[in-house]
Amino acid sequence: MAPQYEIRADYDARTIVVYQAYAPAIADAALRAGRFVAPFSFQRMTWIKPSFMWLMHRSNWGRKAGQERVLAVRMTREGWEEALSQAVLTTSDPAAVAQAAVHVQWDPERSPRGAALNHYSIQVGVGRHLIRTFTDDWVVGLTDLTPQVRKAATLMQTGQAAKAQRLVPPERAYPLPRALERRLASGG
Repeated sequence: MAPQYEIRADYDARTIVVYQAYAPAIADAALRAGRFVAPFSFQRMTWIKPSFMWLMHRSNWGRKAGQERVLAVRMTREGWEEALSQAVLTTSDPAAVAQAAVHVQWDPERSPRGAALNHYSIQVGVGRHLIRTFTDDWVVGLTDLTPQVRKAATLMQTGQAAKAQRLVPPERAYPLPRALERRLASGG
């Protein structure tokens, strides 16, 4: 059984993958440039999610309006951990949340069919004061997962869940430094 609050992600020694879903215009411009550019908004918080299944739930497998394109955003672990070091849980004092550069919330992890599971996934909101650092310094690559997501969604709809599961990126427990683990431990 998974711990109730644990970051599970696709990562290597230097980077971690987080997921986002965008409108086609934003995704196309970013993929062409190899980084986030307009019409991506640098003026508002952007939410990043290391849980692929949670994003599939949130975007309805890339079928929600404005979330039709699913991107894997590879960022440095150093940036990820820097963001977490500045995070305030959204369940904290409202004044602290309002001042925070980064918001963190824990939401129930999801099954491939969207059912809430008994453990939580982290969602990280990078605030507008850190957006340029995120896009220019921390992001090292963008991959369009939309075709893979569409294929997996079709397999799920046609009762081929095992085949769909093979298209889901692998995730394992992310080894947080102790100080960050304590900072995020209350989970909400």
